[in-house]
Amino acid sequence: MNGKPVPDIRGLSAEDVISFFIVHNEKPFRGKQVYEWLWKKQCASFDEMTDIPKTCRELLSGNFTFHRASVMTTQNSNDGTVKIGFGLHDGSIVEGVLIPSGERFTACVSSQVGCPLACTFCATGRLGFKRNLTPGEIFDQAAYLNKLASERTKSMAGLSNIVYMGMGEPLLNYENVKKSVEKISSADGMGMSPQRITISSLGIPKMIRQLADDNLRCHFALSLHTPVNNKRNRLVPFNLQHPVEDIREALKYYYKKTEKRFTIEYILFKDINDSLEDAMQLAVFCKNFPVKVNLLEYNEVEGTGLLRSSPERMKAFAGFLEKKHMVVNVRKSRGKDIDAACGQLAGKGNRER
Repeated sequence: MNGKPVPDIRGLSAEDVISFFIVHNEKPFRGKQVYEWLWKKQCASFDEMTDIPKTCRELLSGNFTFHRASVMTTQNSNDGTVKIGFGLHDGSIVEGVLIPSGERFTACVSSQVGCPLACTFCATGRLGFKRNLTPGEIFDQAAYLNKLASERTKSMAGLSNIVYMGMGEPLLNYENVKKSVEKISSADGMGMSPQRITISSLGIPKMIRQLADDNLRCHFALSLHTPVNNKRNRLVPFNLQHPVEDIREALKYYYKKTEKRFTIEYILFKDINDSLEDAMQLAVFCKNFPVKVNLLEYNEVEGTGLLRSSPERMKAFAGFLEKKHMVVNVRKSRGKDIDAACGQLAGKGNRER
């Protein structure tokens, strides 16, 4: 390859793969076959493409790399949650989580190795940021967790939902996240409805608008935690760059453009954002657009100095919002015993369980 970087074949479009075969005097339909192996059949190497002639497979291996996220570790929680450590070609590890709820399964996937936002309550933020994941590496997490869900249900049902709420900030890896959503939802990928996919973000105004303009048709969730700037600055230092007022205007744009209700994610921290006054401030913020509010208990991370709110205060907080005729769900944490709950993903699962 004359010292040039060898491209990952999964970075190519279907048209690119077909063109490659045409340029090398091979039949175009070989490109279609290869593309199906890459995504729909989810093969792990060129050698697995059993209906592709050996000469064509050698041509591919001589011109492309094939990077797949592979399962390195598996941890099982007492509540049925499963955390998977996915090894990447550069030695990095990211984590994905399978969360059961009756016969339904949700996959929580990562979008970055580490995270650049350094939220004070989050274990992932302490890792720093290494790099963005490729569309293929995100897809691999979803595909494997879908397979795992199918095995659990002993049917082809697979995943009920996919949430981009794992390691990293999805909107800071927007193009790759977008491509992964398109591949997960396309007929030549997993064929999953985008209406069952949610992208969660801390709130990057420019990218919230971009998400609306692109009309991905998936759901959007904002990890707000408080609409009060001085409190949010403490929890989310990134808020100093993009204060709540800027996020609110971006959300107004998002709703005007998409006419879709979105979700506000709100972790309750003891004596920080869990009072009835805080509930009132959240209700005022949410008057700007139709929303659903998910109230989450904090999964404590050692060294943060932050504590979870009491069940009594969570109940009172939810009750206040419900009296304001808001749609409220109180979410219970899953997988806390294996550090798989929200905010706990930090690559600790370095051994098989």
